Amino acid sequence: MPRIDSTPQAIARAVLVVAAVVMVLYLLYLLRRPISWLVIAAFIAIAAAGPVNFLQRRMKRGWAIAIVYVTLILIPVGLGALLIPPLVGEVENLADEAPSYVQDIEEFVEDNDTLRGLNEDYDIVTKLDEEAEKLPEKIPDAAAALSDIGVGVVNSVFAGVTILILSIFMVSAGPRWVTRFVEMQRPEHADRIERTLRRIANAVGNYVGGALIQATIAGVSAFVVLTILDAPFAGPLAVLVFAFDLIPVVGATIAAFLVAILLLFVNFPVALFVWIGFAIAYQQIENYIIQPQIQRRATRIEAFVVLVAVLFGSTLFGILGAILAIPAAASIQIAVAEWLEYRREYPPEPDVASASA
Repeated sequence: MPRIDSTPQAIARAVLVVAAVVMVLYLLYLLRRPISWLVIAAFIAIAAAGPVNFLQRRMKRGWAIAIVYVTLILIPVGLGALLIPPLVGEVENLADEAPSYVQDIEEFVEDNDTLRGLNEDYDIVTKLDEEAEKLPEKIPDAAAALSDIGVGVVNSVFAGVTILILSIFMVSAGPRWVTRFVEMQRPEHADRIERTLRRIANAVGNYVGGALIQATIAGVSAFVVLTILDAPFAGPLAVLVFAFDLIPVVGATIAAFLVAILLLFVNFPVALFVWIGFAIAYQQIENYIIQPQIQRRATRIEAFVVLVAVLFGSTLFGILGAILAIPAAASIQIAVAEWLEYRREYPPEPDVASASA
């Protein structure tokens, strides 16, 4: 029976190890925000490395990085310029035309026996009419509320700028860092580590490309349905669906809800019900067919693993976890496969003492 070492030195060593682990975990908790920024910046850098390397064949790397990141910055700016003015105009029109909408609803209720009975019991139309009359007066209050969240917007802009700067540094210096890291390894490990890192980078780039294809399918489908429903601003709304669909699991639902708010005042209730039916059906098709199949081909991991990774990531870390779940799963799969192959090629040497015994 082996002797248990209970000397004061061993006890002190165990206490110090536990204390060090607790301190490291607490330090990671305090640094959770900049660490999350670093993770996002690394993801953006790996995704941007493909276009940068492609452009580098025709120009200097600095110019290639500048073009890619300027394009990356202009995308949300262009989306805002395309979507915000029509939405602001629709909000103003909604406030002005709200009483007439209530009148239409009242006429629709009076023509329906069931709804007319509910209205007589609960006086729904009168309450809607009262709120509609107050709506134009509430727009200045809404503007004041928006000004109150200006600090949060400034903080978000600061975080975004910081992440972009970190990502630019990673893209520009990343190849040099990888080369130095590989050179520090043992010769029999260097090629394998370099191949593993290259495969992980390709998987992340393919994931981004697959997400763009998936969002394009969602945007085109939404544009077709909105055009059939004769909805105003079908193009900008389709772009809105495209942008939100880049967020796994919940993105398409958020976009569908925003579009449904507009359709509430367009050919009600037919257009609204048709859109809700389309959104529910498409959400299921995208979550269980389109996304798993696209990402399976892009990252070469099983569709079941794709779905489970998104569910786990979104549950643990929210939207950020949902976005990073698939590339993280692909990276883990690649690393495990390379490690298993290494173990087959270089099995552990038997213990001499055990063999002699």
